[in-house]
Amino acid sequence: MTILRSLSNHSGPRRSPHEVLRRLAERIGPDVEPGGPVRELEERVADLLGKQKALFFPSGTMAQQTALRVHAERTGRHAFAGHPQTHLHVWENQGYSAVHGLRFHPAGDRNELLGLDDLKAVHEPLAAVVIELPQRDIGGQLPEFEDLAAQTRWARENGAAAHCDGARIWEAQTGYDATLPEIAALFDTVYVSLYKGLEGTRGAVLAGDEAVIGHAAVWRRRLGGAIVDAWPLAAIALMGMDETLPRMAEFRRHAQALAEAINADGFAHTVPEVPRTPVFHVHLPMGRHDAQRAARRLAEDTGIKLFLYARSNPDPRRCSFEVSVGISALEFTPREVAELVRGLPSRR
Repeated sequence: MTILRSLSNHSGPRRSPHEVLRRLAERIGPDVEPGGPVRELEERVADLLGKQKALFFPSGTMAQQTALRVHAERTGRHAFAGHPQTHLHVWENQGYSAVHGLRFHPAGDRNELLGLDDLKAVHEPLAAVVIELPQRDIGGQLPEFEDLAAQTRWARENGAAAHCDGARIWEAQTGYDATLPEIAALFDTVYVSLYKGLEGTRGAVLAGDEAVIGHAAVWRRRLGGAIVDAWPLAAIALMGMDETLPRMAEFRRHAQALAEAINADGFAHTVPEVPRTPVFHVHLPMGRHDAQRAARRLAEDTGIKLFLYARSNPDPRRCSFEVSVGISALEFTPREVAELVRGLPSRR
């Protein structure tokens, strides 16, 4: 199956090996040394976030586990709290427990934003509080900046570190009247992804103060992440920082236009109704398996990949899917997307 256009920035022609290598060849000159791209990437991320130091990791899973391990060792505590649908718990096979012996304390309702009262209800000494920006699995929602500040302040007042799962912090910043350094200053450590909004192939960066990042470098080596030739991953990420990072506000505006068209149609609705970031969910009045079959047939017939997968719902007659707007999604008009969504039942 050939994908000609994709509404998801996780797939499509821009992410094909041939296209990525073509763009990379235009960037890498004969004077680039193997260690150069990684150093440049670490310095740029630290500068963008206003942190003292940053460290490259080959995966976000390793970066976040390392951050939690470091905070556990520095506090002498073995539990961390976060939203019930935190990425660390839902998508990473509980590596924090299997590899590091840490405990996860879910706080709050799984379908609502984490709140200060939810944290106050955790009666266990914590090594860290993990806050994802934006909260992907509930539709890319964001806490208000004042609420975010209160939660991170509570963590520190109770002897815990504040860690940001900032896989999409580039997108999250567009929802705040605050700069990236102002957001990052609320946290002791910030993890950023290099392959989601930045359209890289793989990799992550962990940022914090010099002592914490120095400690993290020890665990990166122990976990096998201190790879010598990481320059291709770093160089591709740097392309994303040049090409897509300056366009995040544009992506958010397009996401809002898409959501408005979908909601106006009446067949489906979005969460949030007005996206605060380029990420939102579309809720469909059809079951997950029917939606996935319809999306597969749409791709086979037209070359359009509408979404990666459908998410189940407590009501088996309904499901949802994620929209993450990037450069590829700009090729779709709001009206076209609304028509594609409305037409899914006919392809079941």
